[in-house]
Amino acid sequence: MHPYIHNLRLAFQQKANPKNAAQQKAYMRNQFAYFGLKAAQQQGLQREFLKAHGMPAMDEIHTIITELWQQPEREIQYFGIHLMKKMGKQAGAEMVSLYEFMITTKAWWDTVDGIAAWLVGEHFLRFPQQIPVYTEKWMASGNFWLQRTALLFQLKYKNKTDTKLLFNLIDRLAHKDEFFIRKAIGWVLREYSKTDPRAVIRFVETHELKPLSRKEALKFVERKKE
Repeated sequence: MHPYIHNLRLAFQQKANPKNAAQQKAYMRNQFAYFGLKAAQQQGLQREFLKAHGMPAMDEIHTIITELWQQPEREIQYFGIHLMKKMGKQAGAEMVSLYEFMITTKAWWDTVDGIAAWLVGEHFLRFPQQIPVYTEKWMASGNFWLQRTALLFQLKYKNKTDTKLLFNLIDRLAHKDEFFIRKAIGWVLREYSKTDPRAVIRFVETHELKPLSRKEALKFVERKKE
């Protein structure tokens, strides 16, 4: 085991709470083990760990992230996302391959959504030439986590959102019955409605969306009417 990860595990194990861990594991449908750290506690431990051990070298980051994703406890993957939020702005265009690995390995909403909105979103702002290449690749993959990422990477873009791309991707996925796709369509439209409500209303009214997607898309707009 890489010494950096060994030290991280020790730091987390010292604060482990088996009762919390059992509850967290059950909430995630028993897919992942947990140390039982609460969110605020984990954030504090991450700050302490990075203060004590610093960031790994950029030329080690692929090795570090790959090994973090091999660990059974989910908090270790959360740390990996936090680490990449801090290091991603230094990374080159090739980092997208690592993000693909993070998305598709041990995939569930709790990691995929943060990777999409924070990591891939920031990466594509820096390397916009990759957007058409990878959104098409992910759409064609048949992997709904990659497709969800294609929908959600613009979640925080606000007035930088490429609505032509976003609406095209939604059109192509709107017929899907997969819950995580239906939910993502509604979520990204709801978020964009905070920037341009008229565009979202117009899109929803002129396109056939699943009921869940439509409901989620209009939540903010309808709340503003009250």
